[in-house]
Amino acid sequence: MVEHEPEPKRFSPKIPVQLDPPKYDPITVEELSKCDGTDPNRPTLVAIKGIVFDVTRNQAYSPSGQYHVFAGKDPSRALASSSLKPEDCRPDWYDLEDKEKTVLDEWFTFFSKRYNIVGKVQDATNY
Repeated sequence: MVEHEPEPKRFSPKIPVQLDPPKYDPITVEELSKCDGTDPNRPTLVAIKGIVFDVTRNQAYSPSGQYHVFAGKDPSRALASSSLKPEDCRPDWYDLEDKEKTVLDEWFTFFSKRYNIVGKVQDATNY
């Protein structure tokens, strides 16, 4: 019998977060782009590998935050390559090196332990 290795604790938040059950409602790229933190009537969303997370409560994704470049987008490629460049904030990640794919998977795990999953990018072809 093969034992499952426990998930690294480094991805767990210091203060446990109570998350809602994931929702996989379709969200268009256009709708996602409107959820970039600039409209107080909309949530701030970030997608990773086509899965949409609500990051509204983290000021780092607000218009004045250090990670605002990711808000309203699927920045999978930028996360995989540890880039904050706007031109890298795009969803295509399938052609990355294995090392970068591992980094992206780690980011996905990090987000999934902290933020509610609220949807799935409609017509995303890269997950």
